[in-house]
Amino acid sequence: MEERRRVGAYGVCRGSDGRVLLTRGAASCPFPGVWQLPGGGLAHAEDPAHAVVREFAEETGLAVEVTGVRAVLADVTTFRDLGVAVHTDRLVFDVAARDGEPRPKPAGGSDAVAWFTPDEATAVPLMPFTAELLGLPVAPLPADLPRSLPREGRPPADRRQRFGAYGLVTDSAGRVLLTMIADGYPGAGRWHLPGGGTDHGEQPVAALLRELVEESGQLGRVVELIGVNNLHNPAALGPEGRPLDWHGIRVIYRVAVDAPTEPRVTELAGGSTARAGWFAPEQLADLPLTEIAAVALGRRSPRP
Repeated sequence: MEERRRVGAYGVCRGSDGRVLLTRGAASCPFPGVWQLPGGGLAHAEDPAHAVVREFAEETGLAVEVTGVRAVLADVTTFRDLGVAVHTDRLVFDVAARDGEPRPKPAGGSDAVAWFTPDEATAVPLMPFTAELLGLPVAPLPADLPRSLPREGRPPADRRQRFGAYGLVTDSAGRVLLTMIADGYPGAGRWHLPGGGTDHGEQPVAALLRELVEESGQLGRVVELIGVNNLHNPAALGPEGRPLDWHGIRVIYRVAVDAPTEPRVTELAGGSTARAGWFAPEQLADLPLTEIAAVALGRRSPRP
């Protein structure tokens, strides 16, 4: 079975009566006739917040603005007749409509748009991630549902899109845990947030807690989702030995370590982490930090 990855951005838009806006997949979509939150796949180098605004315009005709990050989750769809399993990382934002009336746009992938109460949504076929986010029972899609692969397909050989989960990790004394990037990797010698790329079929929170153990030997507890970070480097030079057009999408969680120990990097960290350490707040000012670490620690403003 061939394994593929994709990242999508979706939005929860509520009307003045509290109903949520959903779109129905057109015949050309991977899941025709199934309702879901408006949204879709990220283009290469596209910021997820920009992607959800674009997708709303393409699918519903609405101009929206992002007001916050609601959730991040992942799922795998198996296309057995094609021998492909597609892992989708789904970034879900809260959005507010600025103007316009929703209308279906088949060219954008939807053939119907409607507002739903929770009770009304239970009467239509829903994508499982949409049901989960609306707090409704999750039911598998019909086995005989026609389906096709997402349009993104496989990227060119010189492109990489990587989805990762990272943590702003602290202990009860207010210390912050950071990891140093090893030689041969982008950002070598800088202090970074613990975390890394997710595996095929792995949920972001599970991936972060796994990486925390591998990179520092710490057992953490995820407290909350605090942001999404987007990085595009068109000529990243890493262990591959040649420049790659690199697009990284990183979600950041606040993590508590209730019983901190001396940080220890294990061989499972894959060589990208040189060492890890706990730092008191007053020690952070002089540290060379990666962009994502600087943003999470308030040393740099997020990019607009």
